[in-house]
Amino acid sequence: MGKATGFLEYERVDQTAVEPSKRICNWDEFHVMPSMEERKRQGARCMDCGVPFCQYGESISGMTSGCPLHNLIPEWNDLVYRGNLKQAYIRLKKTSNFPEFTCRVCPALCEKACTCGLYDDPVTTRDNERAIIEYAYEKGLTKANPPKNRTGKKVAVIGSGPSGLAVADDLNRRGHEVTVFEKNDRIGGLLRYGIPNMKLEKWVIDRKLSIMAEEGVHFEVNSPVGEDVKPAFLMKDYDAIVIATGTPNPRNIEVPGRESSGIHFAVDYLSDATRQLYEKDIIKDCGPVAGPKKSLGITAKDKDVVVIGGGDTGNDCVGTAIRQGAKSVLQLEMMPKPPEDRTENNPWPQWPLVLKTDYGQEEAIEMFGSDPRIYQTTVASFKSDKKGNVKSAVIVSLESKTDEKTGRRMMVPVEKSEREIKASLVLIAAGFLGSEKKLADAFGVGLDGRTNIAGTGGTHKTGVDKIFTAGDAHTGQSLVVKAIADGKACAREVDEFLMGYSNL
Repeated sequence: MGKATGFLEYERVDQTAVEPSKRICNWDEFHVMPSMEERKRQGARCMDCGVPFCQYGESISGMTSGCPLHNLIPEWNDLVYRGNLKQAYIRLKKTSNFPEFTCRVCPALCEKACTCGLYDDPVTTRDNERAIIEYAYEKGLTKANPPKNRTGKKVAVIGSGPSGLAVADDLNRRGHEVTVFEKNDRIGGLLRYGIPNMKLEKWVIDRKLSIMAEEGVHFEVNSPVGEDVKPAFLMKDYDAIVIATGTPNPRNIEVPGRESSGIHFAVDYLSDATRQLYEKDIIKDCGPVAGPKKSLGITAKDKDVVVIGGGDTGNDCVGTAIRQGAKSVLQLEMMPKPPEDRTENNPWPQWPLVLKTDYGQEEAIEMFGSDPRIYQTTVASFKSDKKGNVKSAVIVSLESKTDEKTGRRMMVPVEKSEREIKASLVLIAAGFLGSEKKLADAFGVGLDGRTNIAGTGGTHKTGVDKIFTAGDAHTGQSLVVKAIADGKACAREVDEFLMGYSNL
């Protein structure tokens, strides 16, 4: 695949990022694609490696290696090299419902498992994917293609995040009549309200939703199931129901002073930041459906911001706070600082447990002169002013120790390491704790030991007839690409349930 000697002849060239000092002045995406000639050279670097781990997508040592969608990566890299982007799009769409999303927000598991990356820089697979899908839109290859025949079966999908949309897209393409119920004012789930606009501009979502609507998918916003939409109605009116509501329960930080005003969960802060952009018409509505514009007005402007959590969501909070005009930003990370390079016990093609400086941290370095991350640190308590607003956080250093009873390694506080830092806005980005129990109870479906909606026998079918589950609600908090893959797997099971077989 690709040019036989391409990986020896050409260096990796990534899409260009607008420099931090300029991109923080707006909410736009900030990557610029190289020329098509350069794109062909990057496709040429894909090796005829024999065993393409890039498309493996299974777990190695508890971490996913390669693309969970099993994209035909060597095939479309070769087609990019040869300049046949139309055929590359056809191959890409065989496995991927939403390449316009994953090429922007996926952490590129494919590249981390690329054989070329064993001794050199991996192939720019994610950038190649973006080149393919944007070419397809530009050339009109993505036009709506409604199913020619309908099965007469009706499916309700609860939740419009990546897994719910994948379920809806596949089952509609099969000929079933699909309605997506979303409790929020716009379709998209975490794509819409969990990922900032500069990382995924919302017109990208609306562009795809408009095609899905034209193909026959029905969207209902401001429709919380279990409240306005009664489970009994869905059970009576639909042949199958898929619960794909994600993991809406953020992990809390239970310390003294937590009740102070100005302490928010990251997902609420990021959602509100996007709603404010809609209110100001910085983001324009162009999707098939939209509800009223309403925000809480949470802002980092002129505030000392402390982000608790060092993952992608924490980084998104850093980038968002900077654009809102934060006075300062610190990001607390419980774990030690990762190494610069792979260690011996983390070999390729495992996911590399190495230091990553993302766009938000780059911008904080540009703005404030230093990396915002403080490693091996957590919050011991918060202090508030006379009005009850948070004014500072007492933080404590952590060290790794082995629990004598269990033998497990744990991060424990270091004695006399407490210190106080300014904090007038605190954002908790410590992950999520399972599915929405209230909704599960409304349908009578069970939860597993991690409070996710339980499937039966390793499937997506719950213990209640004709009810299925998909995405993070089923697996726990994960990546967009893994949610899409789980949605596709669920759609196939639903199709088999409805028709007795499946060609999905």
